[in-house]
Amino acid sequence: MGLSVATVSLLVREYDEAIAFFTTALRFHVVEDTPLGNDKRWVVVAPPDSAGASILLARAVTDEQRAAVGNQTGGRVFLFLHTTDFEDDFLHLASCGVRFTEKPRTEPYGRVVVFLDLYGNKWDLIERT
Repeated sequence: MGLSVATVSLLVREYDEAIAFFTTALRFHVVEDTPLGNDKRWVVVAPPDSAGASILLARAVTDEQRAAVGNQTGGRVFLFLHTTDFEDDFLHLASCGVRFTEKPRTEPYGRVVVFLDLYGNKWDLIERT
C-alpha cells in the first residue's frame, strides 16, 4: 500500500492575510480557494512544483482554535521547508520581514535556520547536503 501525507492543516486568523504571507514571503502558490458558505473557505497553498504536502489554511473559529494560532506545536518547530538555494530563499524571507530565531547554521544534514511565520509558528528552512 502506498501512502503519503497530502495536506497539513494550519490554523490562521484570517484567510487573506495568510494567503498574502504564503504567496509573498514563502513564494507558495494558491492551489485551491473554494468558498464553502458562511464565510468558510477551503484554501490550499503549496510551493511551486511541489511533490510534497500542501497546507490547508484553516481559519480559527472557536476560542480553542484561536488560542492555538501560532502555537500549534507547543513552541517546537512545526514545518520543515526544504530548498535547493538556501542563500536566495533566506535573503528573500529577510527582505519580506520574516523573523528568524537564530542565525543560519551548518549541521551534518545541511544548512538550516529557524524562522517564524506571520503567527509565530516555527519553521526550519533547510538545504540538505
